[in-house]
Amino acid sequence: MKVENRNIQEAVCDAPNSQETGEKGLALVKYMILGILFGIVFVKAEIISWFRIQEMFRLDSFHMYGVIGSAIVTGIISIQLIKRLKIKSIAGEEIRIPTKEFRKGQIYGGFIFGLGWAITGACPGPLFAQIGSGFTVVIVTLLSAIAGTWVYGKFSDKLPN
Repeated sequence: MKVENRNIQEAVCDAPNSQETGEKGLALVKYMILGILFGIVFVKAEIISWFRIQEMFRLDSFHMYGVIGSAIVTGIISIQLIKRLKIKSIAGEEIRIPTKEFRKGQIYGGFIFGLGWAITGACPGPLFAQIGSGFTVVIVTLLSAIAGTWVYGKFSDKLPN
């Protein structure tokens, strides 16, 4: 969806960040530290391992299914706690979780995402952890993900809903 504002077109995101107070400079360092810690956990848990990912897609190991399943359960519990206890953000703002509507394009997108994940052995989450761990060939996957995002943005209005 596009909105015209003083002859300048701005893209309107379907899921915008609802945070009202902006953060700049050193305030953003906490996100970098959190990202580094998250990457370390990914490496130590072996969820960036191409071999672990291939085991999952070949149904040879429960390891990745356990990680993904525990992440889903943690997410469900966290969202319910945020909603029921009306937990606020670090900035003290109300956390608003919009309702999502199902679209059949999500099925196609999920299939393409899973296919790419199975072929490359990498999903977008651990790409940077894989590169940081020395798996520089994953840069090809990163560039492909960027290209895929661009293609989607360019043609999203022509794709099925």
